Amino acid sequence: MRSYPTGPAGTRAAALAAALLLLAGAGPAVADDGRPDRDFTIEDPRITESSGLAASRAHPGVYWTHNDSDDGPYVFAVDSRTGKTLATITMRGVGEPRDVEAISIGPDGDIYVGDIGDNLDGTWSHVWIYRFPEPKQLRDATVDAVQYDVKYADGARNAEALMVHPKTGRVYIASKNEDGGGLYEGPAKLTAGAVNTFRRVDEVPWVTDGAFSPDGKRLVLRSYFSAREYAFENGRLGEDRSVAAPFQRQAESVTYTADGSALMFGSEGARSDVVRVEVAGGGSGGDQDRGKPSGSAGGEAGEQGGDGGGEEGNGGGSAGLGAAIVVGAGVLWFALRRKRG
Repeated sequence: MRSYPTGPAGTRAAALAAALLLLAGAGPAVADDGRPDRDFTIEDPRITESSGLAASRAHPGVYWTHNDSDDGPYVFAVDSRTGKTLATITMRGVGEPRDVEAISIGPDGDIYVGDIGDNLDGTWSHVWIYRFPEPKQLRDATVDAVQYDVKYADGARNAEALMVHPKTGRVYIASKNEDGGGLYEGPAKLTAGAVNTFRRVDEVPWVTDGAFSPDGKRLVLRSYFSAREYAFENGRLGEDRSVAAPFQRQAESVTYTADGSALMFGSEGARSDVVRVEVAGGGSGGDQDRGKPSGSAGGEAGEQGGDGGGEEGNGGGSAGLGAAIVVGAGVLWFALRRKRG
């Protein structure tokens, strides 16, 4: 979001963030082997606030993303092999987007865009979801999109995570709150021209994005400094475990690869990096590879819960460096408590 700390606290937070990036050795990610779904850098100078990420179902190695606020009805298809934009999609018939925070793809191949941010935590009486079919050909185009009005049964709130279940097509939203948010379940089918009420079904930590695994059995939720993967069954959260999310300057997005073998973590900012992290039971990586970023932009970011952190060789460097990063991240956390959105 275009909402950063200002004044002395903001200056200290920005300086600390830069110092932590240097400590973590977070240089530009490089798709050095030319294969898809590896670490990459978003090269398009128009994409400076990549706030959501979704793996294409129709085009292997392509990721859909969008800017946050103050942009327009635009969605971008980015090639993970090169970091280049292959298509810019302009949504028609959706009004003026206000605070676009998330993107997901449903089982029908439609792309869902979540205009669900609310920096003032309840000022807006409703938010919107936009939907259009994923293009079969990647080229610049204007498409007709359906707009859905969304309200929450327990009152308005801020949110940055929208997830469409890949089997049922049901839409879920995770609200964002420093003291913990909620997982909200939408109606079985969204209806245009009417209010779609989302109801709270579970509790979640502070969330900046989320995504379902391709089989719908897992749900990952990330925050600025950590990520957790939950078992998901019958519309409810189950057992969870930590995932070693990479340290990024403003950690805003996450998605599974189309084959479910890894998670792709993204960040806001010009030329922002997208980092691949292997997941258990996916592809050639097993439990022993869990939480290991594949490229140089990785590194563990102060995991909560402990079961996914502190492993030897897990992109962390020396114990002293790891401790410095964790302590610094804690300080940055409190500096960012003033940040809304």
